[in-house]
Amino acid sequence: MNEVIIVKPEKCVGCNACVRSCPAPEANRTIALDDGRFITSVNPERCIACGECVRQCHHGARDYIDDTEEAMSALRTEKLIIMVSPAIKSAFPTKWKGILDWFRGKGCFIYDVAFGADICTWAHLRAIEQNPGNNLITQPCSAIVNYIEKYQPKLLTNLSRIHSPVCCGVTYIKNYLRRTNKIAMLSPCIAAKNEFEETGLVEFNVTFKKLMEYFDRNGIRIPTNPVDNYEYKFDEQQGLFGGIYPRPGGLRDNLWLHNPELNISTSEGVHKVYAELDMYARMPENKHPEVFDVLSCEFGCNIGPGTGSDQTVFDVNVIMRDVEREAKSRRKTSGGMFRGSEDKLFKRFDEELNLADFIRTYKPSMPTPMPTDAQLEPIFESMGMHTEADRNYNCHACGYKSCREMATAIYRGLNTPDNCLVHAKSVLVARHSLLQEQHERLSEITDECLELSEKLHSEIGTISENMGTIGESTDATSERVTVVNDLLKNVVAFCNSRETMDADSVQQLVGILETTIDAFSELNDNVNTTNESSVIINNSIADITKVVESINETLKSSQEADSKPADDMES
Repeated sequence: MNEVIIVKPEKCVGCNACVRSCPAPEANRTIALDDGRFITSVNPERCIACGECVRQCHHGARDYIDDTEEAMSALRTEKLIIMVSPAIKSAFPTKWKGILDWFRGKGCFIYDVAFGADICTWAHLRAIEQNPGNNLITQPCSAIVNYIEKYQPKLLTNLSRIHSPVCCGVTYIKNYLRRTNKIAMLSPCIAAKNEFEETGLVEFNVTFKKLMEYFDRNGIRIPTNPVDNYEYKFDEQQGLFGGIYPRPGGLRDNLWLHNPELNISTSEGVHKVYAELDMYARMPENKHPEVFDVLSCEFGCNIGPGTGSDQTVFDVNVIMRDVEREAKSRRKTSGGMFRGSEDKLFKRFDEELNLADFIRTYKPSMPTPMPTDAQLEPIFESMGMHTEADRNYNCHACGYKSCREMATAIYRGLNTPDNCLVHAKSVLVARHSLLQEQHERLSEITDECLELSEKLHSEIGTISENMGTIGESTDATSERVTVVNDLLKNVVAFCNSRETMDADSVQQLVGILETTIDAFSELNDNVNTTNESSVIINNSIADITKVVESINETLKSSQEADSKPADDMES
C-alpha cells in the first residue's frame, strides 16, 4: 500500500491528537526521540486514509499525498478523462463550472460522477432483488472499504460488491463508451487513492484542495459562475439523483426513491461509524438492516478532508436541496413523480447494462491477533500500572480510549510506556521523592559544613592571635639581641681599655655581665614564647587539616548517596 497520509516530524509536538482521532487502531506509531520529544508517524499498511488526523492536527504535522502534480504533468501531453464528484458544487458553488471549463480548455473529456451514482443505485437495487435476505453494507466510501478489509474482513460477506459511483461511471466509460484515455478524478476524498490503486480503474486522484493550491501556485484564475444553476454540459448525460450521494444518507435516499420499503440504517463520522461497524460484526445476521449506509465523514463527502473549502454544513445542505430539486425537474418517469413510478433512466440501464460489469473484488488483510492478559502483564508493569485501578485509569492522554488499548499498542511496537501519563506521573513521583531525599541529605550536609566552618573560623582566629604573639616575641627578641650585642661590645671595649683589673673594674664588669645575663634571660623567654606559639600554630594547622578532611568525607558521602538512587531509577 502506497503512503497517503504523511507526517512532517519537525512540526509534530506529540499532542496525540492524531492517535485520539484515528479510528484505525494500528495506523499510528509513536516513538520517543533522544531529545525527549514524541513523534507519531503513520503505518501505511494499516492506515485507512480517512484523513481525520489531517483535520485534527493543528500544528501542520499531518498532510496527505494525491496525484494532482502527476495529472497536471500528464495533461501536457495527452487528453485526460475528468471524472467530477458532485461534491464540487458544494465545495466551489461559484467556481465549479469555471474549473470544468478550464479542463475542457485543455482538451479533456468531462464526465459527471453523479451519473455513475445513478448506475450505482440501479445496480444496488438489482443486486438486492436478485439476492433477497443478503444484508448489505454500502461501499461508496473508500475509507470504509479500507477499514473492513484491514480490521473487519469478516464483514466482506456483507460489504456490497457493487462498485462505488466513480468506478461505476468509469466502468461505463470504458466498457460501454469504449474510451481508453487515462482518467483523473476530481474529488474531496483522500482515501479514493487507495481505491483506485486497488481496482486499477483510475490513474489520478486529484483532490479539490490540492487542485486549488495548484491553481494558486501557478497564477491560474478561475472565473465565477451563477450559484442558482446546477446544469452543465458534460460529455455524457448529467446525473440525476446521484447528485445527492455526497450528503449523509444520499445512497439511502436514492434507494428509497425506488423502493421505500427497504429497511435502511445510516451511520456517519469517524467517531461513530467504525464503532458501529465493529458492533455490526458482533451482531447476528437477523438483527442487521437490509442496507447499512455508511460514510466515514460526519457530514458526508461534501465536507471531506480533501475539500479545502470553507463551506459550512448549512451552506452544503442548501446546495444539496437545490441539486435535488433540479434533479427532480429533469427526471423522467412513466408514472409521475411519486415513489415507485417507473424511472426511464433505470429502464435504459436495464436494457443496456450488465450488472456483472459493475462488481468489484476485495483484498482482505489478516487481522493482527489481540494480545492475551499474560502478554499484557509486563506491559502494564512497565507503564507503572500495578493494580486493577491503575489499569483502568483511562485518561485518554495517550490518545487511546483505554489503558488496555495503549498497552496493546505498546505490545505491538506502536507506542512506548514513556508516552503514558500514569507512567510519567509515577516517574515524576519517584524523582520528586528522590529529590526530597537529596534535599534532606543536602540540608544535613549544609549543617555539618556550617559547624565545621565555625570550627575552622575559630582555629583561624587562634592562629591569628598566636601569629601576633610570635610577632611581638620576635620584636622583643630583636631588641634583646641588640642590647646583648651592645653589652658584649662594652665588655670587650672595657677589657681592652684596662691593662690591669682593680676591684672597681671587676665590679663594673660584673654589672655589665649581670645585665647581659638578664638580657639573655629575656631573650630565652621570648624564644620559649615563640616556640610555644609555634606549637599552638602547628596544632591548629593539624586541626584545620582534620576539618578539611572531614568536609571532603562529607561531600564524598553525599556524592555516593546522590548517584546510587539515580542509577537504581535508570535501571
